[in-house]
Amino acid sequence: MMRTIRPLLPIVLLAIVLGGCSSSASLSTVGGPVGENTDSAAKPAPLAQDGALEPGAPVPGTGATGGNAIGARDDAKIIRTGSMALEVRDVPTALRTARDAIVALGGYVGASTTKNEGDQPVAEITYRIPADRWEAALDALRSLNGQTTKVVAEHTEAAEVTAQVIDLEARIKNLRSSELALQAIAEKATKVSDVLEVEARLTETRGQIEQLTAQLKDLNDRADFATLAVSFNVPVVAVEVAARNWDPKTAVDEAAASMLAILQNLVTAGIWFAIVWLPILVVLGLFTAIAVWIARRLGFRARTRDETPPSAPPSETPPGAPSAPPAEPLASEG
Repeated sequence: MMRTIRPLLPIVLLAIVLGGCSSSASLSTVGGPVGENTDSAAKPAPLAQDGALEPGAPVPGTGATGGNAIGARDDAKIIRTGSMALEVRDVPTALRTARDAIVALGGYVGASTTKNEGDQPVAEITYRIPADRWEAALDALRSLNGQTTKVVAEHTEAAEVTAQVIDLEARIKNLRSSELALQAIAEKATKVSDVLEVEARLTETRGQIEQLTAQLKDLNDRADFATLAVSFNVPVVAVEVAARNWDPKTAVDEAAASMLAILQNLVTAGIWFAIVWLPILVVLGLFTAIAVWIARRLGFRARTRDETPPSAPPSETPPGAPSAPPAEPLASEG
């Protein structure tokens, strides 16, 4: 018995995979355009005693017979996100008004942050809003019963994920079919190696099912409840901004720090000069003095003596010329 089951195991798994692919292909052709309504959707399909469709009965909304056919969707899955920056008269009052308005629409507060900038409170709130009440929530926050004085910024986005949701549902369905087939094989297997192999494939399949189910749940949650991040603050006058940015104590501290830095640089330069440059200059001066002394001793005086011009010879008086009178002795003063 086991010898016949083991060779058939890969063939059964291949048939399961091919069946899943054909189911995905039929999903895209049978379902029709998203949001399309047909007359047959209003006609209830005949049910069996256990609540399932009768074999061969038409599936509501498709006109196809029962089995693996999936009905057409009458709504699109759209994930909406956005952000707003509001200037309000009073932040605490605006927060209470916004919370009451969002709760009245069926939403809730997802996250909140409140802090003080100077003397004024600032809040950042993330709201989760039902997708069908998105526009109503935006209108409510734009006014807040007169609390909103200015909408500083507003940004919204919408991403359709209908195809992703359909794909995840089809993959989960195929994996569940594979799980049932593997369970049937495991019940017939008696050899330990076959049982272990089937159990390993079952574990892998169940892990994929759990992963895809979590992704599908996250997509549905984000599509059902939109996310809006809103910041609340009060308008600030320009004079208050200028006064807030100037602090005499800070100016004194900065000036003292600059003076201290200049003095430190001067002292550092003096230390470097005394320790590094002064010895270098002294050594260079000594070498220069020694070089000059040696140069004078060896050649400078001899060269000076050789280059001294000879004294002029005494002039001779030509014959017949009167001789110059002898120089009179200078009379001593007094």
